[in-house]
Amino acid sequence: MSQALQGIAVGEGAPRRLYYYSLGFLREPRLGAILRARGHALALGLPGADDGVVVWGRSLIAARGEAVAARRDVPLVRLEDAFLRSVHPGRGRGAGGPLGLFIDPQGVHFDAATPSMLEQMLARAPLDDTALLDRARDGMARLKALDLSKYNDFDPDLEPPAPGYVLVIDQTAGDASVRHGGATPATFREMLAVAQIENPGARILIKTHPETRAGLRGGHYGPAHEDARTALYYAPVSPWKLLEGAVAVYTVSSQLGYEAILAGHKPRVFGQPFYAGWGLTVDENPVARRERRLTRAQMFAVSHILAPTWYDPCRARGCSFEAAVDQLEAEVRAYRADRFGHIASGMRLWKRRPLQAFFGRHKRLRFVDPPIKAAQVAQNTGRDLLIWAGRVPADFPAPALRVEDGFLRSRGLGADLVPPLSLVTDRRGIYYDPSQPSDLEALIAAAPPPGGSARAERLVAALCRAGLSKYNLGGGVPDLPKGRRILVPGQVEDDASIRLGAGPICTNLALLARVRAENPDAIVLFKPHPDVEAGLRPGAVAEAEALRHADLVLDKCDPIALIDQVEEVWTMTSLLGFEALLRGKKVTTTGAPFYAGWGLTRDLGAVPARRGGPVSLAQLAHAALIAYPRYFDPVSHRPCPPEVVVARLAHGPLPHPGAANRALAKLQGIFASYAGLWR
Repeated sequence: MSQALQGIAVGEGAPRRLYYYSLGFLREPRLGAILRARGHALALGLPGADDGVVVWGRSLIAARGEAVAARRDVPLVRLEDAFLRSVHPGRGRGAGGPLGLFIDPQGVHFDAATPSMLEQMLARAPLDDTALLDRARDGMARLKALDLSKYNDFDPDLEPPAPGYVLVIDQTAGDASVRHGGATPATFREMLAVAQIENPGARILIKTHPETRAGLRGGHYGPAHEDARTALYYAPVSPWKLLEGAVAVYTVSSQLGYEAILAGHKPRVFGQPFYAGWGLTVDENPVARRERRLTRAQMFAVSHILAPTWYDPCRARGCSFEAAVDQLEAEVRAYRADRFGHIASGMRLWKRRPLQAFFGRHKRLRFVDPPIKAAQVAQNTGRDLLIWAGRVPADFPAPALRVEDGFLRSRGLGADLVPPLSLVTDRRGIYYDPSQPSDLEALIAAAPPPGGSARAERLVAALCRAGLSKYNLGGGVPDLPKGRRILVPGQVEDDASIRLGAGPICTNLALLARVRAENPDAIVLFKPHPDVEAGLRPGAVAEAEALRHADLVLDKCDPIALIDQVEEVWTMTSLLGFEALLRGKKVTTTGAPFYAGWGLTRDLGAVPARRGGPVSLAQLAHAALIAYPRYFDPVSHRPCPPEVVVARLAHGPLPHPGAANRALAKLQGIFASYAGLWR
């Protein structure tokens, strides 16, 4: 951003300390957090000569702050939500704080009487930077692909009406954007009449505001405005889907009118919103001072990338637009998946608390066993059924979401009862069972969303820099012999991925023998699985037996550091094969792990023909690390994107398991030979 543009964005001489006179700043701590991230401090009392006053937009309560600022002759800063806010509307129950703010020392974006910071940037900013416009185009496409809007409590599965309708957008009665946007209730009556006249015979849908649908505020239209071809539309359908089916869009000053521009419409605008007057709308009441012509990408670059202050609620710091979308995507995904609640079955007792954190944010999980009974309860209550993947009975008749650990799990073993930071759910099957399709296979085969490949490449680079793996146990690496080195990761021999996906070579010793037979001159390095090293799971190979085929047995070594020092990895189905691919190593598989069959590995096992390949490494990484798992931040206790988990694993903080968990893990180790009783 140029120095001149930076001055517009932050306000020349904007005061550091801001005084407030509304309880809203106490009720919503996120406001103060975002201001602090921008270098401001909130205070009570009377401002001095070097201070300022902060108010919320043009609200009625803002008058108190406006009066103090005028009497003390100090700057006034106005706040408003950025255009991506939260899952629920701001006045809704459980809305949570905003993900971003407009911090405006000039005015407020919906008040056409005075040029706001946003308007000045639209009028003056140099908007010909290729990188910025590429970010804007990716951002617009990504919001559409992910079905993200300002509020996101709509039903993504709900289909819009048959296309061909005229969309008239209602707003809440008394809204400041109407009052200060040159409009009155009469403007809404005029807009509907014009829409009916200009579109004879066409169906007209009056889209109600989400807060009206929720019963929080009234609108401008009611049943009296309906007739044979005009209907109120309350259904919580995706704004993007609704706009896709419209043949014309009419608005006063709604943000949905702006999203209509982003969706390719040229809406008829009856008020004076920030997006009117730049050549992208048909304006009934134009703002004379707005003379510049903009493209959609240029307007989006200002409205979503340059002007707002975005906030990362997990790491409590300012962030980029893209990082804010990452966070909103994680929160909205959790809401959409969990909004009807779940019945959980086949879950070990110690897992229930972390599962509640993952899946019970919107409705508490109910744990019911056995799975057959849980399926009946789920059917009767309209909830999804969650079953730990390894606990699904053979030929289980009911539909279920199979649950498993994700591929960036924790700093410590699941067998040591360390709670996971990521989990996957799979409606088709599960990733380690090649005998049936899985959701992960479908995600790998599909193209990533706009910007997805670049995001995956950045994530993989961060993983590699931090030396992260699934469990992140650490450990050293001894001096290794020189030569062509092949790493052979040991596995737990009763693991489901071995039983279901290994094929004829299904023991660590058999794998070592195959590696040596095909590579007689290589340096073969055998790394036992950490669960086996800890005595928690079967799969141990006597050292003398292992050394018949391997040159070294490397106990308690850092597997990622080992990958960095070898040329190849041979594996049955180990996740270390995937982690080696991410680090550019050659990988040979003797089984059918999820990453085999896509043109990235040498496959000796029977890989399902449905894996069509080839795909890029970025496409595989996006599916496995971004699209398939869900992540939970143990610090902020909220859904989060994988980038947050990478930061936690690399730099902390991470909570330690409690004393009860540690004691139970030790008992589990003592009685490992009886593991079948509880697994």
